[in-house]
Amino acid sequence: MEKTLYEKSRSGRKGYTLPVLDVEKEVFPESHVRQIELKLPEISENEIARHFTKLAHLNYSIEEGLYPLGSCTMKYNPKINEYTSALPGFTELHPCSEVRNAQGALQLMYELQELLKEITGLQGCTLQPAAGSHGEFTGINLIAAYHANDSKRKIILIPDSAHGTNPASSAIAGFSIVAVKSNDRGLVDIEDLKSKCNDEVAGFMLTNPNTLGLFETQIVEIEKLIHGCGGLMYMDGANMNALMGIVRPGDMGFDCVHLNLHKTFSTPHGGGGPGSGPVCVSEKLVEFLPVPRVIKTGETYDLSYDFPKSIGKVMAFYGNFGVMIRAYTYIKILGGEGLKKVSENAIINANYLLSRLKEYFDLPHDERCMHEFVLSGDRQKKFGVSTKDMAKRLLDYGYHAPTIYFPLIVHEALLVEPTETETLESLDEFADALIAIAKEAESNPDLVKDSPQKTPVKRLDDALAARNLDIRWSC
Repeated sequence: MEKTLYEKSRSGRKGYTLPVLDVEKEVFPESHVRQIELKLPEISENEIARHFTKLAHLNYSIEEGLYPLGSCTMKYNPKINEYTSALPGFTELHPCSEVRNAQGALQLMYELQELLKEITGLQGCTLQPAAGSHGEFTGINLIAAYHANDSKRKIILIPDSAHGTNPASSAIAGFSIVAVKSNDRGLVDIEDLKSKCNDEVAGFMLTNPNTLGLFETQIVEIEKLIHGCGGLMYMDGANMNALMGIVRPGDMGFDCVHLNLHKTFSTPHGGGGPGSGPVCVSEKLVEFLPVPRVIKTGETYDLSYDFPKSIGKVMAFYGNFGVMIRAYTYIKILGGEGLKKVSENAIINANYLLSRLKEYFDLPHDERCMHEFVLSGDRQKKFGVSTKDMAKRLLDYGYHAPTIYFPLIVHEALLVEPTETETLESLDEFADALIAIAKEAESNPDLVKDSPQKTPVKRLDDALAARNLDIRWSC
């Protein structure tokens, strides 16, 4: 069998001989070898370019338009992040490199840890976790290690408005979950919390601002109740985009917080990854942080395993390094004042959008919001139009749908987060689209219920898809 060009190029190298294989006989079973000639279409480069350009236009992205996706902070990813993460010194560094050959990478990781500690007001940090949920699981295991000698501490308190990953992470870590009610303002019901504080509580897992986009104004009292019964305070940092530079979790009394670098700090996410969920902790939990830890001795950086009380390793190698580079770039470029402006602008944008929409939708909690807010589609229900129908109709207006039916404590919930990267013009255009849909629900409900009308694929049968899951690729 004649050598391929690849084989010829490799076999000519000094000291290297690539064996020539009869591919059909030695690599593939006969049943897998094509028996007839493959007929590929003969098309021009121009047609190929148009084909893939059309496919690209079908894929919605932040460059295409606003992402109102609450709880996910789908904000713009600055292109400088991509430039720095593609520098050869980073991309060509093998994960098994000797420490002495990876000083630049270790320095970046060490400095990122220090920056995140300052942003959160906490004393320790690990960059290992590969997602927010992974950070949660790591943090809960740190709390478990802290209470290792107190067998009664088997309960994690979680508000009924929490992200679903909170009870999941706690249960996987071996804890029992006890829900804490929300009051009529959408905040933690202090009396209900008091009734559940006892010597079995290991910690309280709280998102602040919460999933309704509301700041827990009684956070000082909450912290005193939890620490008073011997528990620890855990903060779900998914909504840190509203706090940076304004208030720090450590100053609110939290002992542990995970951060979503792939949300708050402008790195790409979605489609299954990559993600990054660093965990910052108070002095109480520092000794339990995962190993290896990035440390600095003099002017040298190293990975140390010399922490006997550590919970161990939680990620192969040391997490998603490319995401860390992007977040580091973002923080360094903005600085402290820039991060504060990010939070301020996120809050301003959300409140402006809320002011434009609340006349046309039910507002379960008429409070000043932080970086996101929750509307209800109950008003449109009397016309036979659901929140899901309106989300589908929004696709016809050229927008990705926001989060719907979450948080669970709001009926027909529509969770909207515009982020700080949107202009007044884009906010107005999005508000105009939602207002038009609210009016259509009243004047022409069938149009909304039969949406989307303009997308390549019409509305799918969700129930059928769930019963007959088929994720195979077919030609």
